[in-house]
Amino acid sequence: MRQPARALSPAGSLDRVSDDSREFHKPVRRPAELFDRLYSAEDPAEVSRVAHSTAHALLSRVRSERDEAVVDRLVAFTDQHGIDDIAELWSRSPARTLPGALWRLYLLQLMIHDDPRTAALLYERGRAELASADEVIAGAPSPAGPEELVTLVDTIMRGVFEGDFAVALDRAAAFCRVQSSGATHTADDYEPTEPERASTFTTRALRLADYAVDLTVCAGLWRRDALA
Repeated sequence: MRQPARALSPAGSLDRVSDDSREFHKPVRRPAELFDRLYSAEDPAEVSRVAHSTAHALLSRVRSERDEAVVDRLVAFTDQHGIDDIAELWSRSPARTLPGALWRLYLLQLMIHDDPRTAALLYERGRAELASADEVIAGAPSPAGPEELVTLVDTIMRGVFEGDFAVALDRAAAFCRVQSSGATHTADDYEPTEPERASTFTTRALRLADYAVDLTVCAGLWRRDALA
């Protein structure tokens, strides 16, 4: 039996969490006996089946029923329950699948909620340095402070469940690119005096850049009805 996972620390949720599920443990809050049974065997084929079936069932049901209270709960899920349950469901899925995309969106949201001040600093730095339309696509106001970024990432998550899913993925990808640019330039600033901190921001920049590519691909697959 696995031990409960420790909560992610504020500044490092995206930096230290890989897509490898081995970094996650049995969730503290177990939603159902069936859920525990499915994962106790650690059968990769069963885990993959459950990941895809839950992702498709959740998205299909929520988007078809349009219940505002349900959407509110899903957008606020990590605030209330943490990331462990979602990690158990979707973190082992390939990046360019529906469960893989949902995992990245929730992890991105958690990063912003856990440390909105750092996120805002990186976003403003990235906005100043990045010569692209990404800040317009992401949709943050200018300037974007901590509260504005929390609102933005929650709005993007809301679009996952009640708007154009591909547009939500494109907005999230653009957001990641702006943040990645900010993290890269911030890492350059720290390199001469605080190399360890520079390394942390470099890791974040690379992870965000990867997420941006994956989410953009997922948006294209969704538009072709090919996101498995």
